[in-house]
Amino acid sequence: MEVSKTSLMLKRQVQVKAIVTPRWKEEVQLQLQNQINQIDSQLQQLEMQGQQAIEQVQQQNLQPLSAQANQQIQNIQGQVNQKKNQLLQQKNQSLQQLNQLQTLELEQEVSQGQIDSFFEIEKGQNIIEKMRVEMVLRDGIVEEIRGEL
Repeated sequence: MEVSKTSLMLKRQVQVKAIVTPRWKEEVQLQLQNQINQIDSQLQQLEMQGQQAIEQVQQQNLQPLSAQANQQIQNIQGQVNQKKNQLLQQKNQSLQQLNQLQTLELEQEVSQGQIDSFFEIEKGQNIIEKMRVEMVLRDGIVEEIRGEL
């Protein structure tokens, strides 16, 4: 392979956009609903594990519980509550996205994220223009590539 002294191979972020279609909305709604259901399952599992850990501490200690045992129980409850709050925030975020999904109009473009792409740049080319590239998808199929390849 011959190495050119007038060009470089560089990496850039390509914006990926999707055109809102009934199929796309349905797929995104299904993904969000699955996320919500998964979070609900994690919340239930967290509650059970927290209860089991507290019961274990209570069984290992005599009544009345020592200050150390009470502290362990408080620590467990604190960890459970902290994790529960994180999961509830994730669930609320998914619910908000689900609500926003309903307001999107068909044929509207929405951002789907970014992917990496490599490109060659040569002496005399405008790097700013080479960095501005977008890919537009319709139901997962590339419909348009915008910008200078």
